[in-house]
Amino acid sequence: MVKNSSIGQKVAQWRKEKGLTLQQLADKIGLTGAFISQIEHDKASPSIATLKMIARALDAKVIDFFADELLEDPVVTTADDWTRVLIPGWQSDTRRMVRSVALKRMEPFLTTIKPGGKSREPYSHPGEEFGFVLEGEITISVGDEVYTVGPMSSFYHSSLLPHSWINKGKKTCRIIWVVSPPSW
Repeated sequence: MVKNSSIGQKVAQWRKEKGLTLQQLADKIGLTGAFISQIEHDKASPSIATLKMIARALDAKVIDFFADELLEDPVVTTADDWTRVLIPGWQSDTRRMVRSVALKRMEPFLTTIKPGGKSREPYSHPGEEFGFVLEGEITISVGDEVYTVGPMSSFYHSSLLPHSWINKGKKTCRIIWVVSPPSW
């Protein structure tokens, strides 16, 4: 495997190791040689579907394109490493608790919501959500139901159901929130 290389450099290296020309690889997966060249020179970013086709043609796995990032992704992160996520319509301070969500199945956040803070109107998206309230209280609406969740309690629901939240309390609410699959 080519280490510390871009996806394009890996494609080029693996293609050459297989003894394929640009056009031969392109013909195997139904793309143009020019597009494969753009990928190899990092002038085009292939979709995951395209990466799957390329990987299959080169007897590789899609994860091989990202192995360096996965190996470099730290096991432990501290609050200093967390990045702020700005979500339109949300009145909260939301911090991603991992460095990267590439190829991960879940995305954990620490969400701090001041009194009166809320999400936008009910929304839905593919996946599931889990929340653990550390302190304060949150009122969540899931479908037609409304729940008040206090400290040391959790919630879990399908994200396909329209959902929203609001801090109706007088204290700041802090929640460990996990979304699967990653949404942001």
